[in-house]
Amino acid sequence: MYFIEFLALPGLRVFNFDLSHWVVLHAGNTNKNAFKALIAAEYSGVKVELVKNFEMGVSNKSPEFLKMNPIGKVPVLETPDGPVFESNAIARYVTRLKADNPLYGSTLIEYAHIEQWIDFGSLEIDANILRWFIPRIGFAVYLPPAEEAAISALKRALGALNTHLASNTYLVGHSVTLADIIMTCNLVMGFSRVMTKSFTSEFPHVERYFWTMVNQPNFRKILGEVKQAESVPPVQSAKKPSQPKEPKHKDEPKKEAKKEAKKEPVKPKVAEAAEEEEAPKPKPKNPLDLLPPSKMVLDDWKRLYSNTKTNFREVAIKGCG
Repeated sequence: MYFIEFLALPGLRVFNFDLSHWVVLHAGNTNKNAFKALIAAEYSGVKVELVKNFEMGVSNKSPEFLKMNPIGKVPVLETPDGPVFESNAIARYVTRLKADNPLYGSTLIEYAHIEQWIDFGSLEIDANILRWFIPRIGFAVYLPPAEEAAISALKRALGALNTHLASNTYLVGHSVTLADIIMTCNLVMGFSRVMTKSFTSEFPHVERYFWTMVNQPNFRKILGEVKQAESVPPVQSAKKPSQPKEPKHKDEPKKEAKKEAKKEPVKPKVAEAAEEEEAPKPKPKNPLDLLPPSKMVLDDWKRLYSNTKTNFREVAIKGCG
């Protein structure tokens, strides 16, 4: 538990005040990310008060809330030492309120594995479920290739999780840990919104694990009854990308070109004459062409130059004379 000691005057008693009731969670009562801290609190015996009358889009835009989280995302935990945001960090904080909490394992390697599966559940499971679900309900642009990529990545992650759970009841050790709490809360979104029975049947060990977790008393107290989605929600029509226009028939461009050609005004003959290239003018005669032909044979001069080693000037003058 989280305590503070209050010292009175010398000789008087030391009072211990439990400040756990000061820990307030700001989120809606259906927020799956808030469930992480609330379930951890149930296992840890820590009291976390969920703020009343929280209205998404209103409460998280108030100046008081934005002081705790400037970007207005939920949940946010209000503590005696200041606010904490990001749901996994909040769940860790709540778990740490109890000393030597078994939710964090009993050895260093168990602690590392718990952190490992927390990251895996967030980056590989939760992220891909959201990439699949959010565009379908109109909160992001729906693109079929992006959805296919998200589903493929999710199946890959569920396959890895299924392999691990084939020989393990829990993610780490032999009892519930914080990794199980966060993983299950991430899976709740998938099972209840987009992952139908036909989809999850490919991962039987994940199914067994999920239904075992959500029916544990501490989970059920927070989550209530969880039902699996019967169908994938349809894409909202307003968010569907516009369909590309069908290519026109091959003959149509030719017809349009002919129509455009007909519409062009006939140019006057004067304009046509102006556009024609002028006839090339005759080149002026070179004055050197008027001189008599030279008696010098260039090949003989080259041969003389190549064979003369000395006194080339004299020999050349005689040879060219």
